[in-house]
Amino acid sequence: MAFTGNWACNAFKTGIMNGTFNFTSGSFKMALYTNAATLDASTTAYTSTGEVVASGYTAGGLALTIAQTPTVGNSGNTAYISFNNAVWTSALTARGALIYQSGGGNPAVCVLDFGADKTSTITFTVQFPAVSNTSAIIRII
Repeated sequence: MAFTGNWACNAFKTGIMNGTFNFTSGSFKMALYTNAATLDASTTAYTSTGEVVASGYTAGGLALTIAQTPTVGNSGNTAYISFNNAVWTSALTARGALIYQSGGGNPAVCVLDFGADKTSTITFTVQFPAVSNTSAIIRII
């Protein structure tokens, strides 16, 4: 198995400090991967190695729509952002995903480990958690 859990990538952690990422106006994508991919916290950028190959899936993945721009939660100490669900209208199997910023070297944001191969016969959907300071996909405490 090549996935080692769900990770905010180290490139993201340093990138938010040096201005690499802009969640207000930047473009972000999600690429899907098979178990042949090697993705973890040390992933620095999008790679096609181990990416899903299927009819209806385009290399590089799908453009994500930001559902919540950077916001500070009710408690006042957690900033968070989120995306709308990612939907592919094709049959495919994926083990995990990479969210990355499109352009400028395609720096990695986070690795998502689905825990096992997930297969769709018609539509493949990655459903993001509720948008809040306690459950959004990306939170900084």
